[in-house]
Amino acid sequence: MRLWRSRREANPEGRMSLGDHLRELRGRVFKALIFIALGMVVGALVFDPVWAFLERPYCALPAEVRGGTSEDCGLIFTGIFDAFFLRFKVAVIIGLLVSCPFWLYQLWAFIVPALQRRESRYTYIFVGAAVPLFIGGAALAYFVTQKGMEIMFGFSPDNAMPMITIDNYLGYIIMMLLVFGTAFVLPLVVVLLNFLGILSHQVIAKWRRLIIFLAFVFAAVATPGGEPFTMLALAVPVVVLFEIAELIAFLNDRRKRNADPLAELDDDEISPLEEDDEAAQTSSKR
Repeated sequence: MRLWRSRREANPEGRMSLGDHLRELRGRVFKALIFIALGMVVGALVFDPVWAFLERPYCALPAEVRGGTSEDCGLIFTGIFDAFFLRFKVAVIIGLLVSCPFWLYQLWAFIVPALQRRESRYTYIFVGAAVPLFIGGAALAYFVTQKGMEIMFGFSPDNAMPMITIDNYLGYIIMMLLVFGTAFVLPLVVVLLNFLGILSHQVIAKWRRLIIFLAFVFAAVATPGGEPFTMLALAVPVVVLFEIAELIAFLNDRRKRNADPLAELDDDEISPLEEDDEAAQTSSKR
């Protein structure tokens, strides 16, 4: 942080040549990859408890639904390297999560010189709120996954036994966690754009119905299963979060109007100060 401040004082406008930008980006990416690699080592060491946590929704299904026994989940692998790639993928996922404070800092340190002080403050608030929202969405996905799979398996014909591969199940559970977590963060983007003055509450209210409709469309397309239970489990909380975001935008715009009496004027409307100036000029000419 001190190094960044000294650079800022030496170059207050924060201008850099293209070559300097590319060299700094290369250094940031290299440092981020080192932290991710160290996180992958941690992921390889804790694979067993993490995999037990990930496969729990599938193992919690009734034995007659998943085709296994009460002791055996019934997940299979068909390729020689499937078991190796399973450990590698889980290690990558854990590595990204464990090292996220470090590679996010590298990303932030590369972007922050171009931001104004107010924008930097809002970004801190955004990151602080995005983390619990993403975790909350991922937690909801973890709990609804079991019910979603049970509904989907219920469409199988009689005497048919599901043979789900480990790779297929891992892709499904990770996709569910990412989709739910990302969807919970999207309403926060609306709040950030409003605080930056890019998106007003008036615009949000105008497109409210379309946004709610698109939330249900997104839930139907983004959920891997596509069945109504999972879709509603994603769409309804997102709509609620969007309504909260709209309320925050309304309160923020009202605060701005109260602080600035000229904020309600249109761009082509004459302010009272300008009217007084014109009147004074007219009287002086007379």
